[in-house]
Amino acid sequence: MFVGHYAPALALAGTRRGPRLAALFVAAQFVDLFFFAFVLLGVERMREVPGHTAMNAMDLYHMPWTHSLIGTLGFAALFALVVRLRRGTWQVAMLGATVVASHWLLDWLVHAPDLTLLGVGRRLGLALWNRPAVAMPLELGITALALVLFASRTRARGVMGHVSLAALATALLAFQLVNWFAPQPAIVVDPVPASVPLTALLAYAILTALARWVQATRTPGAGPAVSSL
Repeated sequence: MFVGHYAPALALAGTRRGPRLAALFVAAQFVDLFFFAFVLLGVERMREVPGHTAMNAMDLYHMPWTHSLIGTLGFAALFALVVRLRRGTWQVAMLGATVVASHWLLDWLVHAPDLTLLGVGRRLGLALWNRPAVAMPLELGITALALVLFASRTRARGVMGHVSLAALATALLAFQLVNWFAPQPAIVVDPVPASVPLTALLAYAILTALARWVQATRTPGAGPAVSSL
């Protein structure tokens, strides 16, 4: 799952009571931000294995800290703590933590069995990456629905409000297509070069910057303003 992780962020943004979109975009990939940082540090590991799944070659064979259920919940708690330390409300903190926690569930749908509950033991995953006819429309569908919901909850501040949202939608689609259709390696690459996690981190940074532009050019829906991240 890639852009589908942003669906919960878009679905929960756009109201004056909720967290801002850019913060929720960070929450959506909070787990993977740490995962790719850990890959660079050698704490967690991945390799590329041709044909590992029908849709990509990523063999995520060692990620007990970020992609165990208990680890993901720990990162959700960390995100909520950061929000509170930055004087965000408990409501904002809990919504952000919910987006972080959704990461594990969405990955469970598509990953080959490589997720765990406690970091060890049985590996879980429905492996929809082996069923492109299901995984592709699922990911694009939930993201598109969430974008529509966000757009319906916000109002453009002039032309830039429309341009920014269109730019975000275009970038989400473009990055997802690259993720799906980029050339796959012909041999096993273990470990992956640093360019792989660095490219992922750059993509997350670009999407978060676009989300920040969207929140600056669109007005949230009606409701009393509260302290937000």
